[in-house]
Amino acid sequence: MPERWTPDSWRGKPIVQVPEYPDAAKLAETEARLASFPPLVFAGEARNLKRSLARVAAGEAFLLQGGDCAESFEDHSANSIRDFFRLFLQMAVVLTFAGASPVVKVGRIAGQFAKPRSSNTEKRGGVELPSYRGDVVNGAEFTAAARIPDPQRLIEAYHQSAATLNLLRAFAHGGYASLGRVHQWMLGFVKDARQLERYRDLADRISETLAFMQACGLDLESHPELRGTDVYTSHEALLLGFEQAMTRQDSTTGDWYCTSGHMIWIGDRTRQPDHAHVEYFRGVKNPIGLKCGPSLKADELIRLTDILNPENEPGRLTLINRFGADKVGDHLPALVRAVKREGRAVVWSCDPMHGNTITAESGYKTRPFDRILQEVKTFFSVHASEGTHAGGVHLEMTGKDVTECTGGARAITDEDLNDRYHTLCDPRLNAEQAIELAFLLAERLKVERAAKATPLQAAAGL
Repeated sequence: MPERWTPDSWRGKPIVQVPEYPDAAKLAETEARLASFPPLVFAGEARNLKRSLARVAAGEAFLLQGGDCAESFEDHSANSIRDFFRLFLQMAVVLTFAGASPVVKVGRIAGQFAKPRSSNTEKRGGVELPSYRGDVVNGAEFTAAARIPDPQRLIEAYHQSAATLNLLRAFAHGGYASLGRVHQWMLGFVKDARQLERYRDLADRISETLAFMQACGLDLESHPELRGTDVYTSHEALLLGFEQAMTRQDSTTGDWYCTSGHMIWIGDRTRQPDHAHVEYFRGVKNPIGLKCGPSLKADELIRLTDILNPENEPGRLTLINRFGADKVGDHLPALVRAVKREGRAVVWSCDPMHGNTITAESGYKTRPFDRILQEVKTFFSVHASEGTHAGGVHLEMTGKDVTECTGGARAITDEDLNDRYHTLCDPRLNAEQAIELAFLLAERLKVERAAKATPLQAAAGL
């Protein structure tokens, strides 16, 4: 029998990837303040997301999860949130209309502030300082003062998340996400003629479809699914003290929910079965994610699924694969076969970003777009071979005109990286690269759908 779970039972377990705060009393005081704050999201919203993800697990929908590598306190504006939302809508409509698949939209936003690090320290020019761990912990500036973990940043992260969520909800249900605005979602800096033409053609077809429906007497205003959309939030739950403070008991069910985001995930560095992060995650009822890297073995994955989803509840657990283009074909099949053999209901998602990070000759950390595409293609091929559903993607992306990942339609080169390299941590896809990837995904979804079609459906073109 598992040990009794409580919101603070993780504190009795080993833990990694947490900062050392110099003032433990101040940290405890800050966490106590957070525990008195209103929830950022609600249990009912998390349950709605879980139901949607259950459809993904059943092969009836696709998960689009993406956003910034690490949100910034300084770069927080209505325009940046709007531009991310516009790009997310574009990608979703490409997948829905061109790929003929319902899309579950989950942003890496309104809480994605903490970052795991491969080293506790960073060296520059002979000076060694603690690593930057995200704005919720310390500052990115390379000074001793900036790198001291500060509990006050937890409060700032809460308030920024609340403001971001407020704006996202307004965009999602205030008319901006209406399909009638599909032509207005294109970001102005996107210049690639092929991507513009493909998206405009798709937008024209959607507009023609809506006009036809209206001509047939259908009142589009009476259909909320055409006027708005559901967008959920997610983040890697590294700082368990923050998450514990935001853990609340649902008054309708008595279950515990993490109210800092609709979905939270465990990173590849913190998925030890007997450690604190797995202990915390097993007790909250949110949909959760588990990052799966090359070191994860099939038997360990089954053990983790048993701990994290003992009731085998569809939509509860998303397995986010992050292997790299050169490793995914070697590692993913064994995991898929083990999960399928054991009858586990999971969502399979591909993170083609983290395993494809390299250091360019210019010294910038980057991700070649062709390697990102190759990992996605192999991910779909493996699932096609195993008879399972390639359920989603997990992307680091931005609505800004950045040059951080090489390649893509604009053919960004190593020499171009310093033009607009703005990320605080990891390189992100820009809008052109993200839309190009969305069209590739749509094509793969159509192939998967055709393979599953019955002879009658295939004859009817369904």
